[in-house]
Amino acid sequence: MDRQRITKKVVESLKPGASEYTLWDSDLSGYGIRVRPNGAMSYIAVYRAGHGRKAPVRKLTLCAVGKITPDEARSLARKALGSAAHGQDPAAEKAASCQSMTVSELAEAFLAEHVEPKRKAKTVEGYRHAIRSHVVPEIGTVKADQLTRAAVTKLHLKLKDRPSAANYVLAVVGSMYGFGQRCGYVPEGHNPAERIDRYAEQSRERFLTSAELTRLGEAMREAETVGLPWELDAHKPKSKHAPRVENRRTVFAPSAVAAVRLLLLTGCRLREILNLQWSYIDFERGMLFIPDSKTGRKPVVLNAASLAILGALPQDGLYVVPGNDPKRPRHDLQRIWSSLTRRAQLQGVRLHDLRHTFASVGAADGLGLPIVGKLLGHAQAATTARYAHLDNDPVRRASERISSKIQSALNQSTALNG
Repeated sequence: MDRQRITKKVVESLKPGASEYTLWDSDLSGYGIRVRPNGAMSYIAVYRAGHGRKAPVRKLTLCAVGKITPDEARSLARKALGSAAHGQDPAAEKAASCQSMTVSELAEAFLAEHVEPKRKAKTVEGYRHAIRSHVVPEIGTVKADQLTRAAVTKLHLKLKDRPSAANYVLAVVGSMYGFGQRCGYVPEGHNPAERIDRYAEQSRERFLTSAELTRLGEAMREAETVGLPWELDAHKPKSKHAPRVENRRTVFAPSAVAAVRLLLLTGCRLREILNLQWSYIDFERGMLFIPDSKTGRKPVVLNAASLAILGALPQDGLYVVPGNDPKRPRHDLQRIWSSLTRRAQLQGVRLHDLRHTFASVGAADGLGLPIVGKLLGHAQAATTARYAHLDNDPVRRASERISSKIQSALNQSTALNG
C-alpha cells in the first residue's frame, strides 16, 4: 500500500482485508497503522534495535486506534523512534515494564479501558462479575505474561458443574488477553484461553404449549381482577393475624400484567418492555421504535393485540410500565412472574421464554426464519436491515398471525384450582 500521511480521515477510510496489512505514514518513517482481518487496528512503530542492517527489527504497539488521535500516536512514535536512534529499545522496555502487571491488574485495565466505555451496562455487569468472582480470586496474583493455559484450564474445570458459567468465564479471559495484546500489555500471540475445549451446554430455550398458554392467560386475567391466591407461612410469628383464606389474594398492577402480555405478543426482550417510553410508540403507524436495544436501534411492528393493550393503559408518566417512582421504569417482573407461573402450573419457564414462544409459533406456522428474525430484531449482515420498518407489510401480516394464535389461547378458559 502507498504511503500516506495518517490523518483522522485516512484512518476512518481503512477497511480490513483478507490478511493483515500496514499503512505507513508518509511524513514519519517507521510510523504506521496495522490493520487486521478482524477489523482491529493499532498504531505501531518499527525500528532496528541497534546499529547496522544486522540489528534486529522491533515492532512496538503504541495504542489501539480510537483511544488516541493520529497526531498523538505520531508523537508517541517520534519519541520511540528517537529513543531507538540513541541506542535504546522501547519495545523491550515496554515488555519489561509489563512483566510486573498481574492478571488482576490486566483485568482492571480491561474493564476500565475497554468494557466500561464500549459495552452496554448489562454486559459490563456480566464481565465484572466473572472477573471479580472467578478470575481474580483464582489467578489474580499471577503475572499476566506468565499465565499458562494449564492454569486457565484448571479454572474452567473448577466450574464444570455450571458449564454455561465456565464457558462464559473462559470467553472473558480470552477477550481480556486479546485486549492486552492490542494495547501491548502482554506479548503478541499470548492468549492462555485459546484452544481450550468448551463444555457442551444444554439449550435453555423453553416454548409454551397451547395448553400452557391457556392456563397463563387465565392466571393473568385473575391477577388483574380478583387477584392471585397466596399461601400462608404458618412458621412466621404474625401468621395468626393473616387474612382469611378467601381474602388471601394479591391484585397486580395493570401495567405489570400488560408487560407480561407485551413480552409474549411482540417477542421483545424484557428490558425493551420495562424501559419502554410512550414517546417510542407510533400508534398511527402501529410501530414501536426502540432507540437502543441489544442490537442497536430497533423497529417493532405492533399487532392489533399489542396495540389494544397499550391503548388501554393510562399515559400518566414517561414510562409505559412505571415503577414505584413514576419517573423511573419498573425494575423487574420477578414477583408477578413467580406468582403467574405457580398459579398456571408452569415448570421451568423464564420470562425470556416468552420471546422464544413468540418465535416458535411463527416458525411452526411456516412463516420462515428470515421473517421471524425480522420480527425479533435479530442483527442482520445486510446494511439494509436498518430500513426494515419501511418494508413491513409481510412482517405485519406475520405478526398478526402469531398474535392471533397467542391471543386465542390466552382467551380460552379453564378452571384453575383454588
